[in-house]
Order: sequence, then structure tokens, then C-alpha cells
Amino acid sequence: MPTALVTGASAGIGRALAHALADRGYHLVLVSRDAARLGALATSLPSSGSSHQVLAADLATVDGCRTVERRLQDKGHPVDLLVNNAGIAPSRPFPDNPVEAEEAVLDLNVRAVLRLTHAALPGMVARRSGGVLNVASVAALGPGWLASTYPPSKSWVLAFTESVGRSRHVRRAGVRMTAVLPGYTTTEFHARACIATENFPARMWLSPDRVAERALRDLERGRTVSIPDARYRLICWALRHLPRPVVLPWCWDPSGTAELDDVDAPADHDGQQPVSVRR
Repeated sequence: MPTALVTGASAGIGRALAHALADRGYHLVLVSRDAARLGALATSLPSSGSSHQVLAADLATVDGCRTVERRLQDKGHPVDLLVNNAGIAPSRPFPDNPVEAEEAVLDLNVRAVLRLTHAALPGMVARRSGGVLNVASVAALGPGWLASTYPPSKSWVLAFTESVGRSRHVRRAGVRMTAVLPGYTTTEFHARACIATENFPARMWLSPDRVAERALRDLERGRTVSIPDARYRLICWALRHLPRPVVLPWCWDPSGTAELDDVDAPADHDGQQPVSVRR
């Protein structure tokens, strides 16, 4: 029975990926900070013989990363697929946000992805099998969101996946790496980040299940980049290939689209406020 470790599994795309992987017969290691929510998810998922594992960890901290790294490096119970889904979006514009909140974005969106991938890849290369699925965003092709650390952090995830995933060392071992670039998806993410979405066209919204299924299919096919919708594939082509002076007028500042008086921390893919900012 293959094993997959999914971060940010308690909500949204991470939860949808957990369901899709369980349906494929994977044993799951579910990671987020909310142990109770993870436990409820674990018991609701189909199982192929052994119960799914719950691992509570705050990946915005070094200690949290180390907890998950130890599980990834357990040679007696190897992980066949690592899903780096957990992430944060700032809820205030960069000049108004505490520097600790901005650091939390980089800690979770960048450092955790680097550390967990670094912990998982050597074993996969040695076994000559495995995969890493990194959830980025259409914003990775930015700038898109102005006054925000989020697009640069997701740009790093995309560049990292392309750089390492296409390297000879990884490809020759048969290990696959895919970056997922979802567009607007119906999760808790935007509400938690105080991004107003009521005027965004309904036809542009994606379901988490659709994103998850397309991402796993593209990983299985060996594609380095997964964009789960034809409309967003067109947008991504434009962001990548059109001259910057043409793209920049279409960028917008989501930090100014909602009331921020009661917001003091970024929102994450777990649907919670990150512990690292609550000091």
C-alpha cells in the first residue's frame, strides 16, 4: 500500500487531495496544526486496511518542520508521495503588515516546502520511485496581487519545482515533481485572507475536487506544471508570455478590497490563523 503525506490537509485543496488519494488506495499521513480536525478527517476517509496517521505540526516553525521531516525520513515506513499544500496569504498590504506576519508567509510557503522536499527526495531517489506535488498558484506567474508577499512566495514554489523536478538526478531516478497552479477555488482561503470575491465571475471558480483530480492526473503523467482549467491555462500563458507593460495594468490589490480593522494575521490553507504570528 503506497503512503502519501499531505500538509494543510484539514481544509480546502488539501482535504480534497486527501480524499482523492484515499480513493486511490493510499495510506495517508495527514498534517496540519489542528489535530482534532485531522482526526475527524482521518476517520471519514476510506482505508485499505490500516488507519490513516494524524500528525499535528506547525510548519511555519522549525520544530514543526522537524517533526514532519522525521516521518519523511523513516526508512521503515517510506513516504511515496509528498504533497506540500499548506500555505499562507497575508491579510494586510505589505507596508501595514507586521514583519513577523510577512516572515510567516515565507516560513510556510517557502521554507517548509524546501525542508520537507529535502527530507523526502533522497529516499525517493534511492528507491527510484516517488513523487512530490507542490501547490502553488496562478499568482506564481504574477505580479497579479500587488502589495503582497504571496505571489513571490508561490513564484519560488514554481521555480523550485521546475528546477529540481527537471534535474537529471531526479528524472533518472523516476521521481516526479509537479507544481499545481490553481486559480480561484471555493475554499476558506479567500475569506480568511479578507479578499473580497463577491464580484468575481462565478464561472471562474474551481472546486477543490476538480483541482485535486487534475493535479494527481498530471503528476501521474509526469507533467511539471498542472493548471486545472482551460481558462486558467490561457491566463497563465498570457502572464508568462505577454510583455510586462501589457500585464501590469490588469494587476490588482486585493488587500484593499475588504475591511481589515479586525485582522491581525495572515490566513492559511488550514483555515486557521497561524500560530507563529500569535506571539
